This record gives sequence, C-alpha cells and structure tokens, in this order.
Amino acid sequence: MELIWQTFQDVFVSLKTAGQVFQNTWYWILPGPLYVFFKLFWMDHVQNAYAAALDWVLLEIIPPKDIEKSPKLMEALYAGMQGTEKSFDVLEEHLDGMFPVSFSLELVSDGGEVHFYIRSQRTFRNLVESHLYAQYPDCVIKEVPDYVNDVPKVIPNEKWNLWGTDFEFFRHDAYPIRVYRDFEESITGKMIDPLSGLIEVMGKLPPDQKIWYQIIASPLEPSWGAKEGKKLVDKLKGKEEKQENIFDRVKQDFVDVVTNLVPALTHPIEFAKKESKDEQPLEFRLTPGEKDVLKAVEANLGKLHFKIKLRFVLVGRRENFSKAHVSSFTGAIKQFNDNNLNSLKPQSISKTTSFLIFKKSRLRHRQRKILRRYRSRSNDGVRVTMSSEELATIYHLPDMSVLSPSLTRIDSKRGGAPTNLPIE
Repeated sequence: MELIWQTFQDVFVSLKTAGQVFQNTWYWILPGPLYVFFKLFWMDHVQNAYAAALDWVLLEIIPPKDIEKSPKLMEALYAGMQGTEKSFDVLEEHLDGMFPVSFSLELVSDGGEVHFYIRSQRTFRNLVESHLYAQYPDCVIKEVPDYVNDVPKVIPNEKWNLWGTDFEFFRHDAYPIRVYRDFEESITGKMIDPLSGLIEVMGKLPPDQKIWYQIIASPLEPSWGAKEGKKLVDKLKGKEEKQENIFDRVKQDFVDVVTNLVPALTHPIEFAKKESKDEQPLEFRLTPGEKDVLKAVEANLGKLHFKIKLRFVLVGRRENFSKAHVSSFTGAIKQFNDNNLNSLKPQSISKTTSFLIFKKSRLRHRQRKILRRYRSRSNDGVRVTMSSEELATIYHLPDMSVLSPSLTRIDSKRGGAPTNLPIE
C-alpha cells in the first residue's frame, strides 16, 4: 500500500513540476501551434465566404452528331481559360480569401444518359460559349439546374449509397499521359476517340445509378513549365547537379589514393583524362527509349498548364448499387496511361473504403466527405498538373465515331435564315 501511495506522490510531483514549467514557458511555446491552427480555420472561413459570394452557372453542352474534328480544337477553349489566370497579393489572399479562377469540366451519366457540363463563374460564361461556338458552331449550350441536387445531400443513408475516389499521377507532373495523338491507328490513319471507352461504360448504367466524373481546372502561369520542369529535363539529360557530401568526397579521395598507390610506383604516371559518360554528346548517352521520353516531356512542358483536381463518384439507390461499375470506369481510365511516361491511378487515401478499427464510421465519413467536396467543386485533396493537350484528351466533345445511343446529341444543324425571304 505504501508503494502505491509513493508512486501516486511521485506522479503528482511530476505533474506539478510540468505545470510550473508550462506556466513559465507557455507564452513562447503556444503561439506557433496556435497560429497554424488559426490560419487553417481562418483561411477556410474567408475562402468559403469568398466562394459563396461568387455567382456560378452550370452549362450543358450538347454536341452535334457529325463532329469530324479531333480533340485539338478544345485546346482553343483552354487557351481562353488561361487568360483568366491572375495572382493575388497577401492582403487579397489572407483577408479577402481570394483564390485562382477555376472551371469544372464534368461528364455525367444519369441512369445511362450521358451529359457534358461546364461550371464556371457567370462572369466567364461568354468566354466559354464564344470559344465553344467558334470551334463547334452546331453545338447547343444552355444553362441548367445543378444535377447534384437530384440526390440527398447526406449519403450514405437508408436508401442511397456511393463510392468515390480522387485520381493522382504515378510520376512527376511533367511526364505526360497518353494524349489524343497517340490514339491514331497506324494502318487507316483514323483516330479512335479517347472518350469512347468512358462513354460506353457510363452508358451501361441501370436506372437510379449515376456516375459523376469531375475535372476542376485552374490556370497556371505560363512560366510553370520552365520553372518546374527544368530540373526534370536536366535529370533526363544527365545534367543534374549532384550535391556531394563532404564526408563522401573525403572517402572517395582516400579510396582513390589507396587503389592507385601501387600502380603509381610500378608504372609511369599517365595524365590522360578519361572522358566521362556525362561529357559525351547527348545522342550517344541516351537510348532510343530515353530520347522519346525526353522529347515527350519537353513537348509537354511547352504547352499551357492547369492545376487539376480529378475525381470520380458512383452514386445510386441501394437496391441495384454495384461496385462493378467502379471497376469498369477505372479500367476505362487506364487507356490514358503510358507505362513509359505517366499514368492516372486512384489515390488510396481518398478511396471510400475503410478497414481496421471503426470500419463503418470511417467509411461513412469518407463517403460523405467526397460527396461534399464534389457538390461544392472543392479543390481540396491531391491535385496534378496537366497541359492543355492532356486536358483536351480527357475532356472534349466526342466525334461521330462514338455511336453510343446513351450520348445526348443535337439532331439538326443550326443555321441562319435565307437572305431572300420576303419581308412584309
């Protein structure tokens, strides 16, 4: 009993001493952590207030039946979006909560009916419409209610379930994915539309099931490629600056002295400098595959770039909810992957699956978080950088080779009235 009492006294004394130390030091220990938390909550507050004050519009784009153009035309739209790029000063960012302009490009299947949407600030509606009409004169663009309101705000519940994930890159953002130029057949010379597989998968959904595919694009400054890609290009060229530790240098010098001591005593000293691999011409240092990778990376860095949030959600009623549609969709996404360059993959931490302790509650929290982020078109979570060419590959108006009956199209062409009509 005395031992227990002595232990209790020792613990009490230790806590009292710790309290005294904290009392004398809190004023320089707490400000740092408190500032971090304050900034986190403050920025969340002011940015939410700024976003709520913006006027947003959701535009549905209905493509015509006879598109015979490649996805390259969509790069004109993305070049127009690039013009909205703007940097903010410290006061605008931290007091007003201002953040870069973003556009949400969305491909949606509602029970097998596939629709294209672009969500933007109403201020930029004319920008979106003018560039689309310039490249696709026969398409129809109309403002529609937000489809996310067709499902409950809180899912999962007794009637509804969902599965979702964010996508990320396998490698550095400067490595491109497989772009539309790589989908051209070598024999016929015709291009297979990169979105044909996705549209077919989305068109197979049963009633009361929905697939939401969202790409939030924020323009980056034009110098991104030169700034962020230079180190990678130098590495691919073998010009990467190697920071050598002083201890490693001393160790290497010692090894050189020991290994060359005996040969120096028995043979004449040769001062001929051996040409290192790094000093050889580039065409001799790189293999054909390495040359192709370097060429693709440099071409990708020469484009306009966007910060991209890419996410996918399957949502539907419980009675016919099937995760088989998840496998079909992620399998269709793999057509953009190039094992020599870059690939898209679901981010493990964002998947709406859970394990270990509190499995059901953690799973429910993840499901509701990704739905909340989708509804608000939030940029939270992992993001990647894509060029305008990559963006045009994963989101464009499909050509006439995509024959899926689930895709909504315009039956007739638009045209002006004849000039010779009688006027009364």
